[in-house]
Amino acid sequence: MDVKTKEGRLLIVDDNKSVLNALRMLLKFEFEEVHTLTGPASLIHEVMQYEPDVVLLDMNFKVGENSGNEGIYWLREIKRLRPDTEVVMFTAYGDVELAVKATREGAADFVLKPWENEKLLATLRAAYRLRKSTETVDGLRQREQDLKNELNRDERMIIGVSPAMQKVMDVVKKVAKTDVNVLITGENGTGKELIAKELHRLSDRYNELLVSVDLGSVSESLFESEMFGHTKGSFTDAYEDRTGKIMLANKGTLLLDEIGNLPMNLQSKLLNVLQNRVVIPVGSNKELPVNIRLISTTNKDLLEMVKGREFRQDLLYRVNTIHIDLPPLRQRREDIEILVNFFTGKYSQKYKKPELTINSQAMERLKSYPWPGNIRELQHTIEKGVILCENNLITPWDLYLSQPEDPVYEKKVTLEDMELRMIRKELQTERQNLSVVARNLGISRPTLYKKMKKYGL
Repeated sequence: MDVKTKEGRLLIVDDNKSVLNALRMLLKFEFEEVHTLTGPASLIHEVMQYEPDVVLLDMNFKVGENSGNEGIYWLREIKRLRPDTEVVMFTAYGDVELAVKATREGAADFVLKPWENEKLLATLRAAYRLRKSTETVDGLRQREQDLKNELNRDERMIIGVSPAMQKVMDVVKKVAKTDVNVLITGENGTGKELIAKELHRLSDRYNELLVSVDLGSVSESLFESEMFGHTKGSFTDAYEDRTGKIMLANKGTLLLDEIGNLPMNLQSKLLNVLQNRVVIPVGSNKELPVNIRLISTTNKDLLEMVKGREFRQDLLYRVNTIHIDLPPLRQRREDIEILVNFFTGKYSQKYKKPELTINSQAMERLKSYPWPGNIRELQHTIEKGVILCENNLITPWDLYLSQPEDPVYEKKVTLEDMELRMIRKELQTERQNLSVVARNLGISRPTLYKKMKKYGL
């Protein structure tokens, strides 16, 4: 502890006022605050109110008493009430057995009277450093737990009553408690990551981290460093040791998002780790055992990729113990209205529109739309509608839904289809200005009203 930067709170308890005065003069240059007590009567109150970092505690307070029992008693009380406070015992009677007993009861050290200034200072400095190191460790543990809680926040949005989703959730519940590797497939926006989070939430690893890695965004040159970690100086700009994503997930769950994007030359490196369950950081020869539960997701057909020599067959077998295939939203239309109401409630609260509702025409439009972007597209559509709607009412023209161009969703186009698209496009472009819409379409306003009613617009 530097004299120029005094730190810490010290409490001295001794029945000799001369000793207290001498210690106060000596230690006021070492500690930011120095408090003294002439006896233990108010010790506990002082400790709880003052919250000292270090207590220098006499072991005997009664005349003729030299057993140290009083000091041991008060040591126990301090450690019971404030276990992080460090206590240094102070006595005129040197007794090895007493010193050992005090240490076993939680004392940081033992100082004999008459004391040597330098030795006393060194002992109290060491006790203060011990106190701060304990505080740092506790803080790191708390921050680690806070991080886990943040990453594992219960944000369940797996909503659905459709038979297709009930089948998925039945599988999730069956495999969640196991450590088998799970491959989740499905189109973009179907909720693959949510299923992965649900598997983690229901597992015995819930209190540990779920670490997600987007394999499509990790560059090939940094793959090993990102996944396996590296040691200081192992390459240019490696200024310190770094823990890789796999070790970060140790005892928890590792989510490899879009594993189909991983290049062939990196697949073998990942496979080696998954087979051997050890990680070797870049620049190190030391194998680090790792205990993870592996979940992978992809929107690609890995079997076709294996046939095309784009994905290793042995890696597919490794990640595919259990396969969960998520249905697209167009195949679970029973869930659309439930999802719409959920997102409407969520965003009406976020954007402070508590009285917001959605009219029947808008709901029918949402239920009939093919949703090529699945739940993610639905979520963004509702958020946009909540923001843009007026009078706390979402109408069809607040949704800005375009007709998908993907051939999967195309059908034979009739004149009515074309008319509907033209009217919807003009309504979205001109935003409720029906006179302009009618003029652009070359029809009268009464005719426009009839056609809007016909198409539920």
